[in-house]
Amino acid sequence: MRYRRSALAGGTWFFTVNLADRREDYLTRHIDVLRQAVRQTRSRHPFEIIAMVVLPDHLHAIWTLPPGDADYPLRWALIKSAFSRSLPKTECIRDSRLAKRERGIWQRRYWEHQIRHEADLQAHVDYLHFNPVKHGYVRQVADWPFSSFHRYVRQGLLPADWAGAAVMLGLDE
Repeated sequence: MRYRRSALAGGTWFFTVNLADRREDYLTRHIDVLRQAVRQTRSRHPFEIIAMVVLPDHLHAIWTLPPGDADYPLRWALIKSAFSRSLPKTECIRDSRLAKRERGIWQRRYWEHQIRHEADLQAHVDYLHFNPVKHGYVRQVADWPFSSFHRYVRQGLLPADWAGAAVMLGLDE
């Protein structure tokens, strides 16, 4: 099946990528494996990570591809494959996946949104960084270790207590 996906060469996209079993915590439990899969893919097929957050069962990322390149599906396939191959086969694998020699770690599809302008980018960066609070993993954005938020703080783009007032006032619920 061919999905209709945006194909703007050199574009910027927001992604949500999920585990097949949302009760699992593979992504944070095996964060070093995921990081290696991303590094390995970026070395062969470059892209810039604008922002990223990894939660136990899903991740959000914003990427910009090089000029003349729109092949983010290849990059996600390589990341998912490298991550899956590095884990022991303990997950439940459905017959439909077995027939295609697939693992049962990732959902087959992912969600992508082409970033259209600066306000769109900012809204998605904020959403991504606030996601661990939204899902109840931490009370403050700064407390989640698997987030580009910390890079944004180091670069002076966000204060360390960003979104803290919303959490303290209970506006995160």
